[in-house]
Amino acid sequence: MSNKMIFINLPVADLDRSKSFYEALGWKVNEDFTDQNASCIVIDDNICLMLLTKPFFSTFSTRPIADTINTAAAGYALSLASADEVDALTDAAVAAGATEETNDDKRAQEAEVGMHGRTFIDPDGHQWEPFYMNYPGA
Repeated sequence: MSNKMIFINLPVADLDRSKSFYEALGWKVNEDFTDQNASCIVIDDNICLMLLTKPFFSTFSTRPIADTINTAAAGYALSLASADEVDALTDAAVAAGATEETNDDKRAQEAEVGMHGRTFIDPDGHQWEPFYMNYPGA
């Protein structure tokens, strides 16, 4: 296990549905950190999602859970190795039940700086922004 890792805690309405969605993206469930309240989804060696039932998520904060179906709470940008990987991940997400959000102005701005990105919204309204950027020194 790396010294530095990112665990993104996401409240979900249906834990099994969310697990299945993220597995359809090719990400793996870590059963050691999965039970009826939570599931650990491994994106890579340093990034994991913790899918938490809403009642369990409520134990982490006294603030109300955001209504991510109707409002944007955050955008999770994920750098990938190629434009093809961006397209494959987004296409898999849409096939698994995500909604793709398109913004032609944003795409044009990204293209100007050598970037290729897409946006999808998971079944719980969480916004993912996979992108590829070919930049010097990478």
